[in-house]
Amino acid sequence: MDTTITAILLGIVEGLTEFIPVSSTGHLILASELFGYDAKTWEVFNVVIQLPAVMAVVVLYWRTFADVALGALRGSRESLAFIRNVLAAFIPAAIVGVLFKSKIDGLLENPVVVCFALIVGGFVILAVERLVSHQTYRPVGQMPLSQAIKIGMMQCIAVIPGVSRSGATIMGALTLGENRRTAAEFSFFLAVPTMFGATVKQLWDHRHELAAGSGQVGFTEIAIGSVVSFVVSLIVIRFFIGFVSKSGFAPFAIYRIVIGAVGLAWLFWV
Repeated sequence: MDTTITAILLGIVEGLTEFIPVSSTGHLILASELFGYDAKTWEVFNVVIQLPAVMAVVVLYWRTFADVALGALRGSRESLAFIRNVLAAFIPAAIVGVLFKSKIDGLLENPVVVCFALIVGGFVILAVERLVSHQTYRPVGQMPLSQAIKIGMMQCIAVIPGVSRSGATIMGALTLGENRRTAAEFSFFLAVPTMFGATVKQLWDHRHELAAGSGQVGFTEIAIGSVVSFVVSLIVIRFFIGFVSKSGFAPFAIYRIVIGAVGLAWLFWV
């Protein structure tokens, strides 16, 4: 497949799946099987295009981030609590990522793990949607610190490819009684330090490949993929909260189960 087309397709996959509970990493792993490209060759590319996805959150919620920054300078309790909650939820995943990096990398090479995680995660989402009662909306800055830490610990499960970072945080928040909008927004805000930190670490780990070039995948493909990832992420984030407020998360659960089952069939019988 032409590298430009592959860059566009992977940018679309990243943008579509990063902020909804279906696992962007899992989809990129399955995409390598479906499209037949060399995953190792595109490894650095897949790392770099996460940064534009992070920037999409910053752009869409710029007013929130600006208000928090100004409020923190003025000593606003809610602004300081916002920063505290996001950082407190970020720390557990950061520790797990550093301590278990080698084992995580091994899982990233196994599409079968992705498929099973997609299916199991789909059933978990259906169960949470059915059994959990939702509270009224409250801003992230009004969330207790203990709640933020618990949600951050839930995010650690997402080191398994196919689980989904956003899915783990959103379902964790819902299980703890948060409103759908609160859960989704907290997942967006938590994505900024989590994805930025993970991306910077991986860029450092792959600094030699970047300095020497990445094989057939050059700056043109990275630029194209980054633009596509950013634009698609903007669209997804913009409409995600409105969609789940009306329809819930069950459609994503069904999608996960179907994709996981189809993926297993593809891997074992095609």
